[in-house]
Amino acid sequence: MKAPPGKYMWSVKVGEKGQIVLPKEARQVFDIKPGDKLLLLGDAKRGMAIINSHGFKLFTDAAFSLLNKKEGQDE
Repeated sequence: MKAPPGKYMWSVKVGEKGQIVLPKEARQVFDIKPGDKLLLLGDAKRGMAIINSHGFKLFTDAAFSLLNKKEGQDE
């Protein structure tokens, strides 16, 4: 079965030190370069997700926006 456009799935193997290697195609699709920082998010029931620095920026911007609203500050 072919995945819907824009949806991907790869498998990775966890090494002895807990490291994984991102497949070349995944690095190309998501423009991940050596030295890039990635954020690993986890939920005990739903699993894990990896986001790149752009996704991390969107995540932190949203989090700080919510904090500022709670504190009554402008964005």
